[in-house]
Amino acid sequence: MTESTAKTVVDFSEVSGLAGKDLGYSDWIEVTQEMVNTFADATGDHQWIHVDPERAKDGPFGAPIAHGFLTLSLIIPFWTDLFDVTGVSTKVNYGLDKVRFTSPVKVGSRVRMHGVIAEVSEVKGNGLHLVTNGTIEIEGEERPAVVATFLSRFYA
Repeated sequence: MTESTAKTVVDFSEVSGLAGKDLGYSDWIEVTQEMVNTFADATGDHQWIHVDPERAKDGPFGAPIAHGFLTLSLIIPFWTDLFDVTGVSTKVNYGLDKVRFTSPVKVGSRVRMHGVIAEVSEVKGNGLHLVTNGTIEIEGEERPAVVATFLSRFYA
């Protein structure tokens, strides 16, 4: 697997030309039981497959797994690790267009994201709208954990 990539930092005036830009790979993040438990507390999702390591050993994955939405939420630190825009007044996570949870993430696994800026378009208020394809990989696994198209906006 390819190692982490240097962060891409550009000025707002350069963003419109980034469609098709491969941002490379973020740093790895280890998914710990503490992270899973904290996420369970925040969301109220205390299903045993996530929070009961002893019972999960006998479950379908042989270990506790992270919530899919926990793994998806890691897009935020991965995106910050991969990309930044200077010369802006506001940065906004705008949403998601497509998300697929393609493989479970066992507690103790390391994950990272590969990102590609697919589209850039102008929006009202002197802003730019980015469509980014993100693939969250699990170290040592063939199938990714999450494949998502996420949206962000930057305003000068």
